[in-house]
Amino acid sequence: MAGSAILLFSCGGEEPADSGNAESLMTEYSENLSIVNSQNGRKSYHFVTPLLEGYTLAREPYREFPKGIKITTYKNDSLTDVDAVLTANYAIYYVDRELWEAKGNVVVEKSDGKTLYTQQLFWNARTKKIYSNVDSKIVQNNGRDVFVGEGFESDEEFKDWRFRRMKGRMEVEMKRPTDSLARDSVPSRTDVPSSAVAPSPADRTAPQKPLEEVRRRPERGVSSSDSK
Repeated sequence: MAGSAILLFSCGGEEPADSGNAESLMTEYSENLSIVNSQNGRKSYHFVTPLLEGYTLAREPYREFPKGIKITTYKNDSLTDVDAVLTANYAIYYVDRELWEAKGNVVVEKSDGKTLYTQQLFWNARTKKIYSNVDSKIVQNNGRDVFVGEGFESDEEFKDWRFRRMKGRMEVEMKRPTDSLARDSVPSRTDVPSSAVAPSPADRTAPQKPLEEVRRRPERGVSSSDSK
């Protein structure tokens, strides 16, 4: 998630004509906005949105991102080490409450391999908590573990997370490539034991000799004493 400093910028732009209602007056407007926030002179996150609209005169001031957002955070003010990437189709930020709400195909990908999928996600900058009130899914361990539940809660680092009501857990077996799997599953003719080969029609009709008799009968041209 991105820090609250994302929303401390002031976007220069166009202001629409006064509609007679100050609360509905758009006070901020920006298209194709891309902001790199830094701490101590180093990059900490990258914020991208096609459209930002701000309503700072509303009873509860907010900024809206109707065309979606993408937020990339970095570890320890690093320039290259990505910590998490959040994408959503829509987002809104309530300034006074320092509360984010992201909606529509919300995906959070962590660098440790965890990925969160949900349709609605809140992030409270004051309490440093993220949560969701709808069904969510968490995938980890390179896709091997899948958790599904209702009512997701976590710290903002996504380390201590839980579901209010767990709906299921799956352990997915990762399959090998199709070509190698086919080679392993279909043995060659030389690998098939003779006992596994179906007998011919003639063999099925011919009387079968007892196994003990076959063992005791010497081969032609070999005496019993030689066979011993």
